[in-house]
Amino acid sequence: MVKDMHVPGRHTLVVIFSLLLLALTSNSLADRNAAPHPGSVLEVQTIPRTPTRLARGSYLVNGILQCFFCHSEVDFTRRPARPVPGTKGGGHHFPNSELGLPAGNRVVAPNISPDPQYGAGKWKDAVFVRALREGIGHDGRRLYPLMPYQYFRNLSDEDLASVIVYIRSIPPVHIERPKTVLTPAVKSMIQPLPPLEHVAVVGGPNPVARGKYLVNAGHCDGCHTPADDATGKPIPGMYLAGGEPLIGAWGPNPTKIITVNSLNLTPDPSGISYMNEAMFIKAIRSGQVEARQLANIMPWAVFRNLTDQDLKAIYAYLRTIKPVQHRVDNTEIARYCKLCRHKHGFGDRNEGAQASSIAKPLH
Repeated sequence: MVKDMHVPGRHTLVVIFSLLLLALTSNSLADRNAAPHPGSVLEVQTIPRTPTRLARGSYLVNGILQCFFCHSEVDFTRRPARPVPGTKGGGHHFPNSELGLPAGNRVVAPNISPDPQYGAGKWKDAVFVRALREGIGHDGRRLYPLMPYQYFRNLSDEDLASVIVYIRSIPPVHIERPKTVLTPAVKSMIQPLPPLEHVAVVGGPNPVARGKYLVNAGHCDGCHTPADDATGKPIPGMYLAGGEPLIGAWGPNPTKIITVNSLNLTPDPSGISYMNEAMFIKAIRSGQVEARQLANIMPWAVFRNLTDQDLKAIYAYLRTIKPVQHRVDNTEIARYCKLCRHKHGFGDRNEGAQASSIAKPLH
């Protein structure tokens, strides 16, 4: 799974195009959950601050939503990775080289702490709602889709309200960040999403439905579903099958840029079919599978804060998705893979009928 909708190393046009396609899918998903609901908590001018919402918001923000992995300076040299003290919620300036953006662009995750001068201290709650549901910033601009509003818009009204209540409660961070600047070519490709009237809570005893909700909230397919660099479209039949390259300083040396490819999460022998529920939970809690460490760009640092019940639900959902035979091993020499169309360990072993049927060029 991924750091926010942070897709390091992917060409910016690919990112934007694939996320716009995702937005169409997200719209239909949200529409199925949307219904007129004049009593929604999101419609009041100030969301009531309650202990229940504060606790729920903390759980989501510091867990499945991983908000501070973008809206902070993160120390990836430590395990688990964590925000640098004094920067939590204070924003982050992403280098163009990390995002694959050309000169003239500048992407900044803003200071969302309650600081009244440099942060969100003067923003109304409705500003947060519009950003998370529609992708429109506090100043009316269209948000760069590194911000995963395409996923967050599907959060239930109550969960979204809880997130806002918690973000409003964190200590203010007095750090000034520059504004995001996008070239006309990039800006023209980003469109805001239509508002939603209401998104209901995903309830009931079905752990698979709950797991699907959490996997969407965690924007797992942003990294674990590979996209074709030539078209920007997610490769058909490769949902959560891994292989997407993530490029950045994710290791113990903060100056060394490395490439990590996302792993196959499908219930295929080349994926995680070998994991039982207990092994899956242990991997998330410890950041390693037996002796092999998970890369720090995989946000196990915050997923480990999830309850056993929620981790079990995620596991249950992952067991229901289509198995995809796709070997990815970051300890091996990277070679071209016909399935995901990227280079990664064991990429040359992903051959045969599946490669020829899945990896046809998209038109």
